[in-house]
Amino acid sequence: MQNSVVAHMVPSSHKEAWSREVSVDGEAATLTRYVRKDDRNGGIEGEHFSTLIAANGTLKGFANISLDLVNTALPSPERSEEIARVFLTENAPELLPRMKVSWVKPHDEPIMIERNDRRETVKLTGMKVKARNLADGLWFWVIVGADEQPMIFERDITWITFPGHRKTEKWLHDSWLKDQL
Repeated sequence: MQNSVVAHMVPSSHKEAWSREVSVDGEAATLTRYVRKDDRNGGIEGEHFSTLIAANGTLKGFANISLDLVNTALPSPERSEEIARVFLTENAPELLPRMKVSWVKPHDEPIMIERNDRRETVKLTGMKVKARNLADGLWFWVIVGADEQPMIFERDITWITFPGHRKTEKWLHDSWLKDQL
């Protein structure tokens, strides 16, 4: 059952594969994974559109991992920030008043694909607009794809400065998710 919070975001080329209850920093949420209807590069580490919705209906994040966006030109940092701000205005306006952009730069996500009867990993690159919510100190980001659409959004990320990694679970990241299933 598609959540109304993200119904407009899920590509028409995708179908729901599964949904499960998870915990994000101790709070209940629902992780839903959509795969391509033609099953191209399906499975863990393949193409997918995944959403993470808190029990209260807040969009905690989504990932649109698509081979269609690989090896294409990225928008400029300025254009990426503009796209991120429009997305936040529409989907998480409460983050904007105390938003402090830390940086805007390319970010890679791996995708496992099948080509010529062999599996290989390719890089999907987007322009990451990383910001901190000064109201609560938590991090959030929008990664903008080559199609000038947000391809990844994550919010309310607790960061551990030393040794330098996130504390918040990585439900939208297949490299982490495969160890949790």
